[in-house]
Amino acid sequence: MITEPSWTMGIEEEYLLVERDTGALVAYQPEGLIEKVKALRHGLVSPELFSCQIEIGTPVCENLKDLRAEIGLLRIAVSEAADDYGLAPIASSTHPFTRWETQQVTDGDRYRQLADDLQGAARQLVISGLHVHVGIEDPDLRIDLMGQVSYFLPHLLALSTSSPFWQGRDTGLKSYRPTIFGAIPRTGLPERFESWAEYERHVQVLVNAGIIEDASKLWWDVRPSCRYPTLEMRITDLPTKMEDTITLAALYVCLLRMLWRLRMANQRWRGYANFLVGENIWRAQRYGIADRLIDFGKGSLVPFPDLMEEMIELVRPDAEALGCVSEVEHARTILERGTSADIQLAVYKEALDSGADEREALRAVVDRLVNDSLAPPDIRDSVRE
Repeated sequence: MITEPSWTMGIEEEYLLVERDTGALVAYQPEGLIEKVKALRHGLVSPELFSCQIEIGTPVCENLKDLRAEIGLLRIAVSEAADDYGLAPIASSTHPFTRWETQQVTDGDRYRQLADDLQGAARQLVISGLHVHVGIEDPDLRIDLMGQVSYFLPHLLALSTSSPFWQGRDTGLKSYRPTIFGAIPRTGLPERFESWAEYERHVQVLVNAGIIEDASKLWWDVRPSCRYPTLEMRITDLPTKMEDTITLAALYVCLLRMLWRLRMANQRWRGYANFLVGENIWRAQRYGIADRLIDFGKGSLVPFPDLMEEMIELVRPDAEALGCVSEVEHARTILERGTSADIQLAVYKEALDSGADEREALRAVVDRLVNDSLAPPDIRDSVRE
């Protein structure tokens, strides 16, 4: 019998750094910024592919309460450190108006090699995401759950959308980030593997051929981490509001636990072809939470709020076991007030309706992103105390 996984969690968030006086992405990250963040708060803080980005990572957390505190403190540290340079972080998967051609690749062998390998496709990757790790110690179970949880990835993407703008224009999509990210190889939905050994054999083909150094170059929407005994969810945009990030992490870990429960009862979630799940991913990109996804069991389109209610009830036993019922139910708040993409588009329209020109309206969006990216008041107050 398989021992129940630990369900430990960790989160990585990638922020974009903007100039407070212009709202534009910073061209060069100030020297010493990362060291200043580290001095303010212990945790994984590192550069990303472009100089305008900074990535944070939590330590391993036993529960959602600890995870929330760690993310909040790291957001505060990045904000305070950036402010010393006249900058601010925004938690958004794209910047509303800065063009990617103006951005500089971070200095370092790893980043230069990546830019050289991917060429023009890499130059456009001025995008940020949210990665959620869940501890699943048994590798075969990790592979099994990876195949099953893919069904729910469109739902998580829809709840996270934060990239409606690209280079100064409304794309018509709530999540444009996957369109950019999909231009590079080894992205999208993972293949289905019957065992950890089968997965490793396939990875080794690319390693032996000299294509990749290791499995970290597989940038699937969900993947086994090659550094930790975790299953890493990568499909989501980066939510602007921190509480939305925590809800996505809660839903993800609860979905995995629900699938484990089914397995323990000799049941499993029915699998569907990647091209069918991919259709739901496209609908999540296009409409976010505002329209419908396909319920493959019913064979019809179902309004997203109805699907979310079903999901909340589906994972309720798991949310109760993991102590995160309120975090899961916060999904209803997202449905009521909209995702970051919905809020960005509303701010943009309101500014235009008030007489602003395109540039001024997009600047208003950036200002809102700066404000909404702050840690919640209770965490900021605890730091002051």
